[in-house]
Amino acid sequence: QASSSMALAAKPSSGDQARGAPHLVFIPSAGMGHLLPFSRFIAALASEGAVDISIVTALPTVSEAESEHFAALFAAFPAIRRIDFNLLPLDDATLAGTDPFVLRWESLRRSAHLLGPLIAGATPRASAVVTDVTLASQVIPIAKKELHLPCHILFISCATMLSFLAYFPTYLDGANADHLAGDVDIPGIGRIPVDYPPNVLRNLDSLFTKQFIANGREIAEIDGILVNTFDALEPEALAALRDGKVVPGFPPVYAVGPLKSTATDKEAAHGGASSPIAWLGEQPARSVVYVAFGNRNAAALEQIREIGAGLEASGCRFLWVVKTTVVDRDDTAELKDVLGEGFLERVQGRGLVTKEWVDQEAVLKHPAVGLYLSHCGWNSVTESAAYGVPMLAWPTLGDQRLILGRRGGLAGPRRGDCGEGEGGDGRRGDLGEGQGDQPGGDQGRRRRRVQPLEHAGVPCHAQLTA
Repeated sequence: QASSSMALAAKPSSGDQARGAPHLVFIPSAGMGHLLPFSRFIAALASEGAVDISIVTALPTVSEAESEHFAALFAAFPAIRRIDFNLLPLDDATLAGTDPFVLRWESLRRSAHLLGPLIAGATPRASAVVTDVTLASQVIPIAKKELHLPCHILFISCATMLSFLAYFPTYLDGANADHLAGDVDIPGIGRIPVDYPPNVLRNLDSLFTKQFIANGREIAEIDGILVNTFDALEPEALAALRDGKVVPGFPPVYAVGPLKSTATDKEAAHGGASSPIAWLGEQPARSVVYVAFGNRNAAALEQIREIGAGLEASGCRFLWVVKTTVVDRDDTAELKDVLGEGFLERVQGRGLVTKEWVDQEAVLKHPAVGLYLSHCGWNSVTESAAYGVPMLAWPTLGDQRLILGRRGGLAGPRRGDCGEGEGGDGRRGDLGEGQGDQPGGDQGRRRRRVQPLEHAGVPCHAQLTA
């Protein structure tokens, strides 16, 4: 179904492709939160076999998880072509201390002029380009003006965040500002409080702010935007974008979510008897609290131990993914040292702690999971909604507070917040109160209330093939 829509999108430049399948060139960005939606969408297309696919792969990857995921994707789908993209060195002393993934986005952007010859030399001839929004202002002109190809964005956050990005240049021009300076009233959406979008947008010198503004000003030139959402989840935001209320004449917006995991994810998740999925199989239904804060949210040692104390005091069974560094390659600490003396022994039998990457969708769809303590990243929200798992939200950075505050059509009650804003403390008392209802009792009823959302995305795929 998705392949049919992309094949139609590629038609304007298909020319000599009339005798064969369209050839789509994907240019993903850095970070597992960005890469996972791309790999799932690509895998869905590859499984249908209606299009040729190439992936521009930036080398080296930032994290080990990205490298392993690329390897698994290419192994599972040998027909997918790999276009290696060797980035130019990024030697800028003014960027010291910047988030490593934002640095990679900048490196990709500064090397983007090399993409034209790479894509032009692809065989068969490229029919369309699909890129990440973090690269939009650089890739769109190359695709459309240099290569004369249709260009699409696969947007990995929510439709509300897309609305904010698209409207932000209008806000800046109207306020005569060069950074976020107050609440933002988005037509068709409503007021976005100043503390909902990424806090870094209030800093005009931030590299992220400069990238965000440049991408927002260019995004209206795109041929179409594919969003990892579905109409039942964000009906108002999608309608406002499609009706031109947010930005008049805005490009077509397609809801293509929720994107499902692929065989490559499941191979990693079912790695043996000691894997989290195997452990979950030994637990009672809806008895486990799943605790994970995304692939870029590293916690300080004190914060990790506060979370551990809260989980221990709650009396709940739990599966906890611990992250001590932003980049996994930098994480060399032993769990027993991170968690404190005797913690693993005290929770043995009812708690499993891991530092490994896990297939989150496989965890959330497991019947043993009854509650999700989450950073409220968009991939997590869509997966939690799809499988009916209530969330206890702890937004810490980026778009997470906006996602929490503007959750659109997400059914079921919001469980609450741990901490305030970016870098909230989330003390052990917050966790104990948030988990006061044991998963399995009232939680089971809450879970059944949101269960139908697992099927709500089907019409969103179907509309693309009409």
